[in-house]
Amino acid sequence: MKKVIFLRWMATGSLVGFAAIVAFSQGRMEKAAPPMLLVANQGDHTLSLIDPSTGKQIVAVPVEGVTGHEVAASPDGKTAYVPIYSNVGVGKAGTDGTKISVIDLASRKVAHTIVFDHGVRPHCALYDRNSGMLYVTTELDKTISIIDPKTLKIVGSVPTGQEQSHMLALSRDGSRGYTANVGPGTVSVLDMKARKTLAIIPISTNTQRIAVSRDDSMVFTADQTKPQLAVIDTATNKVKTWVPLPAVGYGTAPTLDGRWLLVAMRTNKQVAVVDLKTMQVARTVDVPDGPAEIFVTPDGKRAYVSCNYKNQVAEIDLGQWKVSRLIDAGATADGLAWAN
Repeated sequence: MKKVIFLRWMATGSLVGFAAIVAFSQGRMEKAAPPMLLVANQGDHTLSLIDPSTGKQIVAVPVEGVTGHEVAASPDGKTAYVPIYSNVGVGKAGTDGTKISVIDLASRKVAHTIVFDHGVRPHCALYDRNSGMLYVTTELDKTISIIDPKTLKIVGSVPTGQEQSHMLALSRDGSRGYTANVGPGTVSVLDMKARKTLAIIPISTNTQRIAVSRDDSMVFTADQTKPQLAVIDTATNKVKTWVPLPAVGYGTAPTLDGRWLLVAMRTNKQVAVVDLKTMQVARTVDVPDGPAEIFVTPDGKRAYVSCNYKNQVAEIDLGQWKVSRLIDAGATADGLAWAN
């Protein structure tokens, strides 16, 4: 009966309805596309597209400029953004990047380039689903640049009030931003909607990387002078406690359930697992040399850790707390993102 009704409906010439069904079906097919792990490779100036089901690199896409350290993906999984930073590390004399490579993940090539009118050393990119904007740390301007992904135009900025605002983390609703300001050793608290600095929190003489807890109550950044992790209370914008670590920490990421914080420790080739109830290291996981960035998958079952010095990404089974496999990426694998 349903087939007959459908055929009669088609016979009436309702092409608009038919087109709507086709479009809907195509949309569902696009959503069903498998996810990809994206890895920004500093050493060979490429973006690795990795199939997480097989743990194999699909392709390495060349990016423009000198070095891309970080990567962000659009929510629809179609586009990646790679800021072109510099040929040196943060705070050192070298080139000053002026571009962001926009990569079409379907064609696997750079489709557009966002260009600043002067050197800004763009570094960390985050796509905020709440505002629909792309945020990029622009160190030399002491700002977060705001980019409209639809037009690829720079539409505003948020001042950080500090040098070397290297990494950015956002609250879940996108209203607050937090930057790790490396050389000053501080954290800037930002009102992303009003586009202003709310507070500057002293941490150390040098700090690196930053993450926000799942409930937005805490911010974490690693002291680079001592093996300890600063825990900031977002209600007071002050350091409320320090977590001792086995070695100096680096990149951090909370697990999906909010119970644990993963901390990369580069010198001893490990990831520390911090119990956020006791604020103590509960265990460590051995990984290849140079762990830098950590990304937890949307299903909360795995974490990926880029390991700079081995050109690999370690996949950690968060149920077993062990490395389930090693994935080959490009030279000096660093920034991670998930395209789905």
